[in-house]
Amino acid sequence: MGEHMQNGPKTRITSQSDAASISTELASRRTGMSFQRTRMSADRTLMSVIRTSLSLIGFGFTIFQVFQKLHESEVLKSSAAATHFGVALVLLGIAMLLVGIAYHVSFMVGLRQERAAMKADGLVHAESQFPVSLTLLVALLLLAIGLLAIASMVFHVGPFG
Repeated sequence: MGEHMQNGPKTRITSQSDAASISTELASRRTGMSFQRTRMSADRTLMSVIRTSLSLIGFGFTIFQVFQKLHESEVLKSSAAATHFGVALVLLGIAMLLVGIAYHVSFMVGLRQERAAMKADGLVHAESQFPVSLTLLVALLLLAIGLLAIASMVFHVGPFG
């Protein structure tokens, strides 16, 4: 190991340090940055799940509402098939979002554990923040909206009735 690992993390590596210490320091910093890139990649993956789920929930709710209103105004005799299709789309969007959130949380817990283990071994500094994902918060908010929408559609209760 280089001098900064033997003398503790407080030793500052500069351009005047020996080549082995500089190489080790740069590798440690690159590894630390790779954790941040991996975290951002996981957020982008969750964002794609959010986009797809939002589309499914939005289209399903719209189809449900349009055909329900056409049935209520007696333009259509029956709107059961279309409303069931709308409910199915909303349920599919909610299910996809649940799976995406579960995968994201599982992946991020594993990433945090790996980062902590590498920090404990002195392989990365892990000085930068590793905050809660705002994308995860948006996904949870969309999940709540989706659940309210399906409750409104199936039980005729809630804010979207």
